[in-house]
Amino acid sequence: MNERIKDLLSKLTLEEKAGLCSGKDFWRTKPVERLGVMSVMVSDGPSGLRTQNENGVDENDSRVAVSFPSGCATASSFDRGLLRALGEILSEEANSFNVSTVLGPAINIKRSPLCGRNFEYLSEDPYVAGELGASYIDGVQSKNVGTSVKHFAANNQETNRFSVSEEIDERTLREIYLPAFETCVKKSAPTTIMCSYNAVNGELSSQNKWLLKDLLRDEWGYEGMVVSDWGAVYERVKGIKAGLNLEMPYSGGLTDNDIVQAVKDGTLSVQELDQSVARVLEMVLNYTQNRQPGTFDMERDHEESGRIAEESCVLLKNDGNILPLKSAAEKILFVGCFAENPRYGGGGSSKIRCYKMTSALDAAKNAGLGVKYVRGYNADFVTTTDSLTAEAVEVAKNADAVVIFAGLPESFESEGADRTSLDMPAVQNSLIETLASVNKNIAVVLHNGAPVAMPWEPKVSAILECYLGGENIGTAQINLLFGKSNPCGKLAETFPLRLEDTPCYLSFPGNGRTCVYSEGIFVGYRWYDSRKMPVLFPFGHGLSYTTFEYSDLKVSKTAFTDSEGVEVSVKIKNTGRVSGKEIVQLYVSDKTGVEIRPEKELKGFEKLHLESGESKTVRFALDSRSFAYWNTDTKQWYAPSGKYEILVGASSRDIRLRAQIDLTSSSKKAFTITPQTTIGDMLRNREMAALIQPEYQKARKFMDDMTDEEFEAKFPFPKVAMEGMILSNPFRSNRGKDGKSLEDIIKMVDDYNKALS
Repeated sequence: MNERIKDLLSKLTLEEKAGLCSGKDFWRTKPVERLGVMSVMVSDGPSGLRTQNENGVDENDSRVAVSFPSGCATASSFDRGLLRALGEILSEEANSFNVSTVLGPAINIKRSPLCGRNFEYLSEDPYVAGELGASYIDGVQSKNVGTSVKHFAANNQETNRFSVSEEIDERTLREIYLPAFETCVKKSAPTTIMCSYNAVNGELSSQNKWLLKDLLRDEWGYEGMVVSDWGAVYERVKGIKAGLNLEMPYSGGLTDNDIVQAVKDGTLSVQELDQSVARVLEMVLNYTQNRQPGTFDMERDHEESGRIAEESCVLLKNDGNILPLKSAAEKILFVGCFAENPRYGGGGSSKIRCYKMTSALDAAKNAGLGVKYVRGYNADFVTTTDSLTAEAVEVAKNADAVVIFAGLPESFESEGADRTSLDMPAVQNSLIETLASVNKNIAVVLHNGAPVAMPWEPKVSAILECYLGGENIGTAQINLLFGKSNPCGKLAETFPLRLEDTPCYLSFPGNGRTCVYSEGIFVGYRWYDSRKMPVLFPFGHGLSYTTFEYSDLKVSKTAFTDSEGVEVSVKIKNTGRVSGKEIVQLYVSDKTGVEIRPEKELKGFEKLHLESGESKTVRFALDSRSFAYWNTDTKQWYAPSGKYEILVGASSRDIRLRAQIDLTSSSKKAFTITPQTTIGDMLRNREMAALIQPEYQKARKFMDDMTDEEFEAKFPFPKVAMEGMILSNPFRSNRGKDGKSLEDIIKMVDDYNKALS
């Protein structure tokens, strides 16, 4: 705590301290003018500034700003540098608007494709969400504007989001829903962290001491401010004790009074209140005392929005290389209202009052392309007429290629409500099927914030996934469709074939009061790949107008300890005729058999640009965490000794190269041995197996000394069954054998534990 803050705390009245713990209004903190503490403003994000007009009639009366691609899109870039650049742009804009903090990034895991806020979130994979989230934070904070990483934690549904308790076991929390936040905290030190609305295992996040203090501060070492999501606070005093510093928005003075009364009656100490106030003051003073000038060049940023969209669109299918469209001289037909009125961003707190919308039709005109356009369906995106369909069919018959612009209207997905199906509007699906029956060269361009079902996929030649690509998405679409740019995005989430295939189909969104995460750690590709389940498009998938060759996979050591780590390198060559970018993915597969784990987990990715014929070497550094799971017995990350496989490929289903390594753990103990432990339990762990081998060999010696015929004459079951019984009998079952008492067994167990400690 610096001297300025100590001085302020000594001069603030109790009422002023309490007041600093909640907002002045919807977007601003309270000032203390007599002491020179200013009010600072925050702004919604993270894909553009949603900042209230100075004289706005309400909190939704926003200033014009530039809309950038949503998180669902930018995550598909797999580009740390791009996310940092986006953050730097937003920071420049924020400074020009006198905004102290951008409320983002949003990094919750995409547990179900139905979550209404998935368009804002980054990935189903915590490594991707953490790495890209940290890069975004670095960019924003590079110009002294704060960030607010959200929503901590497990905000994975909109249904009953203010009250539902997300019931999640410890290992699943640690491996899936917390690591992205941990990465952001440890790598990038975000200015603030925003707690979620929901409860986690029965306790609201806004007053969850384990979440906000024990984990975030004491274990991860976070030193910034914790702010509530807007309206998430229930018991304000309990929240302060748990580590919630600032309540937003204003409370009308009610919770301020609660704080004052709690201090007066002794249920809240002055020290606890001062600690919370100090965090708020630190955030306010850091901005007001170090504010940087900013220039908001909307035309420049509009162009940047298009560039970011180009890096983020994903070419899902391109049979017969229909794309890029060969020539402007060909008869190209655009169909669908999204071509003239694209959905560029998500609804709710992410909705930007955009500076300028450039549609695909606008961009085609700007590029001098003489494409023909018909609507195909009504401007509401969900209805049509016979005449609109007939017109589209007639023109499509004579076109050299048909590009259908389709997707989800805002009425189908928005903050505040979860989707109920994966389906696009029926009229759009029907239109695609109908046009595919009269023209074989069909390309579909999608606008959506989350996966959709594609019953027409086998009948079309190409699919370009644009997600919610910001206000200049049209420029990106034309550049990609006509080959001025090469698609280079890849999916940061799996597209399932059916809703029924999704990991949490049977439990999402719960019974209204609770939602049990019964799928555990098997989220996204961890579920689909482990079950060898067919999917529409796998995690990490994305095509290009060129091709890439993977070769020369090397590991720095084939045997090492977890404290040493290992370096991996692979050579990538552009074997096509045009330049392009490839996203190389590294997965780790645990072959030790010590614990139930996914078939593979992403532990590295890099995006690289290659000219035609060019080769580059990509390098990855893997540490102990890259091989570890959360051990609920020892309460630590644990990488078992044994064999692992390094997998490098172009997607989770397109593994090109493999290498096997042997890891020796610095921790010998996978669990605490008790009288209920079995020989089989210990044999699955290399260090524990060495300890138990003499006992194991003794237990089965009598069986090994008999032939199969002798054994079957003596016992009513085969040797394999006896082997199973030996492995599965707990140590306590030896009581009475060879004169062993229960005390003898307890001593033996204690000796084993000491030998492994």
